[in-house]
Amino acid sequence: MDLINVIKKPVLTEKSYRGIQDQKYTFEVDRKSTKLEIKKAFEQLFGAKVASVNVINKEGKKKTVGRFTGRKNHAKYAIITLKPGEKLEIFDEANAVEDNAQSELKGDE
Repeated sequence: MDLINVIKKPVLTEKSYRGIQDQKYTFEVDRKSTKLEIKKAFEQLFGAKVASVNVINKEGKKKTVGRFTGRKNHAKYAIITLKPGEKLEIFDEANAVEDNAQSELKGDE
């Protein structure tokens, strides 16, 4: 599998933001990719050393619209833990922007 197509997008939820403090970053990945491929792709894209990769396979939920039954897409998520001393600047900038926005809201009260 081509390493460029392994990592699709970051997962930005409240739970994933809590993991950033422990150097755990969550990404949606290709369903056919393995832990080793995810690790290589991450190190190639971001230039940070990976300590471990945990994978979650999520089945799509069944949905009914009228009399038609369908299913949402299946997904695979990777929780990537970095080695001590490593950081992703992308998420640090996002956290700084979020912290500034929250402090401005608290200042208005």
